[in-house]
Amino acid sequence: MTSLVLASASLSRQKLLREAGVPFQVQPADIAEAALMADLSAAGAGASAIALALAEAKALSVSRHRPGAMVLGADSVVRFGSELVSKCPDLAALRALLMRLSGQTHELISAAVLARDGIPLWHHTGHARLTMRPFSAAFLDAYLAAEGQTVLSCVGGYRYEGPGAQLFDAVEGDFFTVLGLPLLPVLAALRAQGILMS
Repeated sequence: MTSLVLASASLSRQKLLREAGVPFQVQPADIAEAALMADLSAAGAGASAIALALAEAKALSVSRHRPGAMVLGADSVVRFGSELVSKCPDLAALRALLMRLSGQTHELISAAVLARDGIPLWHHTGHARLTMRPFSAAFLDAYLAAEGQTVLSCVGGYRYEGPGAQLFDAVEGDFFTVLGLPLLPVLAALRAQGILMS
C-alpha cells in the first residue's frame, strides 16, 4: 500500500490524522511561504487561491523527493475584510491583531492537496466564518499568558480546539477546517486513492 506523507510541521494537522486512524509520516515542506503569499497577493490572487497555492507548493515540494509516496500538503489563511492575515512574529503583534479581530467576523480558509511524484492529484478548499466576541484587554492578556508561544504557529493566533474557543461568539463552517485541515474530504480522497480502505 502507498504510504502517506504529511508535508507539514503542524501539530494540529498531525493530531487530526492520527486520531482519525490514518498512518502517515511527517516531512515538512521547505518553501518560502511568506514570499509566495506576497507574490500571489501582488498578482491579485484571492484568499482561496492563495491557500490552495500554498498547500500545493508544499505537496509538490515534498512529493518530488519521495517517489511513489502520496503527499498531503495543507495550508490556511485568514481573510479579515480586504486583508490577509498570516502568523504573527511575536506575542505583541498577536495581541494587536486579536484586539482588532475582537467583536468582528473573519473568514478562515483551509486548503489541502494530494500529490504523487510531483503531480497534484486532488485538492479541496474549506471555508469557515468566525465571529469573535468583544473581550477585555485583561481577558486577552490572561489568554496570551496561558497559551504562550504555541499560538504563534497558528494562523489567526488561536487554538480553537483549546482555550481559543473562548474568543468566539459564533462559528459557521466545518470544525476540522477551522483546525487547519478539511479532514472529511481528505479522508474521502485517501479512500479514493487507495491509501485507506473504502
